[in-house]
Amino acid sequence: MTFHSMWAELLPIGRSSASGGYRRFAWTGADTDCRAWFRQQAESRGLTCELDRNGNQWAWLGDPAEGDAVVTGSHLDSVPDGGAFDGPLGVVSSFAALDELRARGARFTKPLAIVNFGDEEGARFGLACVGSRLAAGQLTVEQAHRLTDADGITLPQAMERAGYDPAAIGPDPERLGRIGAFVELHVEQGRALDIGGDQVGIASAIWPHGRWRFDFRGEANHAGTTRLVDRRDPMLSYAETVLSARQEARLAGAVATFGKIAVEPNGVNAIPSLVRGWLDSRAADQATLDTVVTGIEKAARAHAEEQGVELDVVRESFTPVVEFEHALRDELARILGKERDAALAVLGTGAGHDAGILSGTVPTAMLFVRNPTGVSHSPAEFAAEDDCVAGVTALADVLEGLACR
Repeated sequence: MTFHSMWAELLPIGRSSASGGYRRFAWTGADTDCRAWFRQQAESRGLTCELDRNGNQWAWLGDPAEGDAVVTGSHLDSVPDGGAFDGPLGVVSSFAALDELRARGARFTKPLAIVNFGDEEGARFGLACVGSRLAAGQLTVEQAHRLTDADGITLPQAMERAGYDPAAIGPDPERLGRIGAFVELHVEQGRALDIGGDQVGIASAIWPHGRWRFDFRGEANHAGTTRLVDRRDPMLSYAETVLSARQEARLAGAVATFGKIAVEPNGVNAIPSLVRGWLDSRAADQATLDTVVTGIEKAARAHAEEQGVELDVVRESFTPVVEFEHALRDELARILGKERDAALAVLGTGAGHDAGILSGTVPTAMLFVRNPTGVSHSPAEFAAEDDCVAGVTALADVLEGLACR
């Protein structure tokens, strides 16, 4: 199958007719359909498809037991009403790159695998990169068992309902130990390549980033009969904190976003008793990120005190800065520079990826494909087909250089 035909086949799965975006959440029907698509693509190419203990899918060419394997791939799940390219572009490009290498007559000297990591976006259980975190031992079994979705369904329950055995989840050092290099292709989540006029680039690092939950607790009361001076309204404290987050991030050259909120009792005519907001913050270095988050929390506590509101702040997840292995990154630059007789753009990113999670265990690298709008996590996310094809060619060149020499 061509890149175009694969893309067209995957495109309708999990798409909302209302928003045009995708709702491919972990261990749901859409996720099951994506997994079936992956398996069909693998089997149609004569690859050995297997599911690991954490629900990640692997499609193997050659014997993985030989070790020093070259692995590529990404994920197929999405954020709520997300775009078509974030994750799936990397998976589709991996199959297309293998097709291109076979058309070239490439002879593999190392095992090759294409992977679909489960629950990368964390849309259902609130934690990103669950599949790769479990495999790398960065998420314990006990922590995984405590993950719940908005309906109170735990991760093990969701896996079991989808037909998988949750009793097996946990670190997978033997599998990761077989990997000599992991290269993930991804649509750029920004406009650096477009501004520079490049179709493809190489990742240098992933910014440190995390998620914090802010619980503002006030007093529920009647919206029509309670005087303003008598109110302990957590919504005011939350709203002021959102503005403070923007100011702290702007001053530091970082980013900070309150993108999710839960309100109790959530009535139009009721003053809330609880406003729970989730902060996502990222910066180019750890010191800057610490400064931003500390500043936001300090402002939030001042706003809460002013309104007579209590505040709890909980860090739910954190990923330190990821410097992709320089030797592998330089090898990608050498391979692609040689093929194109020109140096490729090297850029950092504020977005997290499975490649970042694995970087502490496995040599990892990333390729980015141009995004002309810079929009991501939105139905407006886009990459032109000629740029996608350029990404496939670049990935094929890299895989040939790493696995066929």
